[in-house]
Amino acid sequence: MDSSATAPLYRDVTDFAHDMPSWVQHLAEVWTEFGLLVFGVLFITGWWRARRADEGTLALAVLAPVATAFGYVVSEVLKSVVTEERPCRTVAGAMASLVPCPPVGDWSFPSNHSAIAGAAAVALAISRPRLAWLTVPMALLMAFSRVFVGVHYPHDVAVGLVMGALVSAAVVLVLRRPTRSLAVTVRTSGTPVAALLSGPGMGAGAVPRTGGRRRAGGRGKRRAGRR
Repeated sequence: MDSSATAPLYRDVTDFAHDMPSWVQHLAEVWTEFGLLVFGVLFITGWWRARRADEGTLALAVLAPVATAFGYVVSEVLKSVVTEERPCRTVAGAMASLVPCPPVGDWSFPSNHSAIAGAAAVALAISRPRLAWLTVPMALLMAFSRVFVGVHYPHDVAVGLVMGALVSAAVVLVLRRPTRSLAVTVRTSGTPVAALLSGPGMGAGAVPRTGGRRRAGGRGKRRAGRR
């Protein structure tokens, strides 16, 4: 793959990275490897909260990591087809990467980290819309960090982000209804494992609608009797 179009931008970003204070460089090195763990924590907390919500909310919480996994798989398949070499080995005149350059055979396009981040950001934003303000900047920062530390071209991370987001959204759209049906089945199974995984739902204290109708009907009859 011809990467000459974004090679100058790659050089600019890596030059910028080397001009940064050492603490900024170290922070980028940590984030580029462990930032994905933050998405994992959000998956777990989202599932735990959804255990006390309705089945639709639970389905979205369960689908978030599943959709992210699909984004990674598609990225990995495309990476093995394109076989683009890493810029830290091929771009002449670029500064050395801040982290060790991945070995030969660990291809560059698209960025798996960016695909995972994009997929996770979208899946989490769908399941918990209020988190979009956090997950989207996290994904963008993850993508930029891959160029900043010198292991990806800008187009690697841009395509990874968009592809991961699109795959994730498509998976949620296709699997949302069957996953909700599965959540209903699991919750009504009554087994201890199912209770642990799916939670109590909205709770048993809610007043059924049918009961409300009966009471309304009863009041109506009493009023009629008084007349």
